[in-house]
Amino acid sequence: MKPIGKTRSGLDKKFQRVLQTPASFDFFVAIHDFVKYIELNPSLSGGLSLRLKANQELDIPNKYSYLMQIYQGVEDINIKSDVDLGHARYAVIRDLNRIQGNDVSESNSFWKKRELSRKLTDEVYKRLIMHLSGSKGVE
Repeated sequence: MKPIGKTRSGLDKKFQRVLQTPASFDFFVAIHDFVKYIELNPSLSGGLSLRLKANQELDIPNKYSYLMQIYQGVEDINIKSDVDLGHARYAVIRDLNRIQGNDVSESNSFWKKRELSRKLTDEVYKRLIMHLSGSKGVE
């Protein structure tokens, strides 16, 4: 399998997991894994560049930034640190911890926006597929 095909296959698997995971903490872990896969593949992360006009028109950087908050929050939950992470990251950690503990009220911003998170993942995925289709087999 060509490198670009392998990258696409891995992206497809991560995306399908996001689509198939019911709303729960595992759903946010699936988004974490999707974002991590993108971040570990330069051919994918480069496709989300703010410099690309199509990304600007589709507001991809802001959409991906929201998914990155979920990614960072899941990472932060598992790390015990004395470093001040800032208010925004602590708020994400608090909300994800509540979801992990099955406290799923509509006052939890991440829980409330769970379908938006799924939609944003879909939009980022579609943009990456378009980007990969434009690549000439170069990873």
